[in-house]
Amino acid sequence: MELKTPLYDAHIAAGGQMVSFAGWSMPIHYGSQLKEHQAVREAAGMFDVSHMTVVDIQGPEARAYLRHLLANDVARLTESGQALYGCMLNESGGIIDDLITYLIEETFYRTVVNAATREADLAWMREQATAFDVEIIERDDLAMLAVQGPNARQQVIDVLGQPQLAEIKPFSSMPHGDWFIARTGYTGEDGFEILLPASEAVAFWDALMAAGVVPAGLGARDSLRLEGGLNLYGQDMTTETTPYESNLGWTVVMNPDERPFVGASALAAQKAAGPTQQLVGLVLDKGAIPRAGSEVSTPHGEGVITSGSFGPTIDRPIALARIPAGEYAEVDVLVRGRSLKARVVKPPFVRNGQIKIQL
Repeated sequence: MELKTPLYDAHIAAGGQMVSFAGWSMPIHYGSQLKEHQAVREAAGMFDVSHMTVVDIQGPEARAYLRHLLANDVARLTESGQALYGCMLNESGGIIDDLITYLIEETFYRTVVNAATREADLAWMREQATAFDVEIIERDDLAMLAVQGPNARQQVIDVLGQPQLAEIKPFSSMPHGDWFIARTGYTGEDGFEILLPASEAVAFWDALMAAGVVPAGLGARDSLRLEGGLNLYGQDMTTETTPYESNLGWTVVMNPDERPFVGASALAAQKAAGPTQQLVGLVLDKGAIPRAGSEVSTPHGEGVITSGSFGPTIDRPIALARIPAGEYAEVDVLVRGRSLKARVVKPPFVRNGQIKIQL
């Protein structure tokens, strides 16, 4: 039986086309993925992301535990509310999940992990916690909304009547009663991700709709994050790939003598030898859209498309691809039996409404 978020009925009322996603019934769109994508790029859209898993880590050794668990270093968080993006790895350096971690106080951190990896994540987090004085608490009492776009923050501030929320810096958060408001997102645009009691989610959703914020589904969320050069777990990164192979080397803080985090030895060895694979962006001419699994040919061997779609903002087919390490101006992509040229670029394709690549 599929799970439903507290906003399920609101999605139906708004015309949401529901699909199964990671065991949840979620809206793929509300009539037009393109219009929802454009609303986020140009004004403001909102996503129900209550299917994601909020996990609180509390206890006197919470900081030490997370410094062991994550490849990024929570010691970089020095003020309450600051956030950190990074990967949770296995001993081989493979990515179990990517997540955001927030510092609430010295003995209290909050993380948000992916819906599709919930059970594996919680099992791994609890296994790694046995040597630390911490408690792992799944917050299934909370709903979560992402309001994204150039007008998103101001519209949330106006709906809530809380001008102090304008003070939240990028990748930081602020409590608002029993709500938790973070200036983070997964679209390449500015905005808020808001955690709130499940019982209050519908009223907030309705208030945002009345203020003109456009409901957006999983389809627009995917095309927005791809244009934003943001990885999708299970496609652009898996337990079979490391951060260095997934364009996420910037999230790794290597200080093995001080902090031998899980997977550190494997990453150190890979970094010293040089990764054999890399994740790059591709741009194709109009007319053919590469999809995940499509073959990529390079002078140094074969690769694969990990994510591919039409990029509405840049009006081109785009993709992320894992290919052999090396420098490339272009590669060949096999799309429906045709070999097509694709230009190699460095993601993101779009960020904060601005096209970041040369067309």
